Amino acid sequence: MTSDERRKAAVQIKALIFDFDGLILDTETPDYQTWQSIYREHGFELPHEEWGKIVGGWGISTFDAAAHLSLLSQGQLDSVLLRDRHRSESSTLMLSQPVLPGVVDTLREAKRLGLKLAIASSSPHSWVDTHAKRLGIFDYFDKVICEDEVGIGRTKPNPDLFLMALKQLQVQKDEAIVFEDSPNGVKAARSAGIFVVAVPNPVTALLSLENANLTLTSLTDLSLHELMNKVK
Repeated sequence: MTSDERRKAAVQIKALIFDFDGLILDTETPDYQTWQSIYREHGFELPHEEWGKIVGGWGISTFDAAAHLSLLSQGQLDSVLLRDRHRSESSTLMLSQPVLPGVVDTLREAKRLGLKLAIASSSPHSWVDTHAKRLGIFDYFDKVICEDEVGIGRTKPNPDLFLMALKQLQVQKDEAIVFEDSPNGVKAARSAGIFVVAVPNPVTALLSLENANLTLTSLTDLSLHELMNKVK
């Protein structure tokens, strides 16, 4: 066994870092489906490829669905009114969404094992904290790091949120596992040097997550113990 192999064998996972939107709570499917419905109502299709670029962070696009649809309608549809309608309809759908499968069991097992837990989200605290408390999972987490803590434009796919999570949890990059659902999130975790597990939702399953270290269909696929044994 080489010295590098001995070092890796000796590494102990001490922390789990979770994305929020689309990973703990599927806010992305209602968000997407509401825009898709509004587009189709007016005879257009929401461009999935462009949408995928903005999922989970700033990404590589400034795509704005309301502005895009207004442009397609040659200004007949007001972007402000479209955005207000989308916000109202998607929020109603989101409030009916439960915590995604396997999340609570993973959190409970992590606590039993004495692991540190954090959320690292490109959304603001006003969003993440409110929903996490509503769902009864907020107190599982030792730290919640949101876009509020990093500079403008420094959310995912930039590594800042994950680097801050490591610092606040006081763990090294090879002592943590990140759970993500989007290409932007996977890229951010890899840039931070952290082992990343992709768990896509119905929207992000259509996007490329090939850069993840491991991809699961659900957090119910493997027990936390089995998952930790796969970290290399």
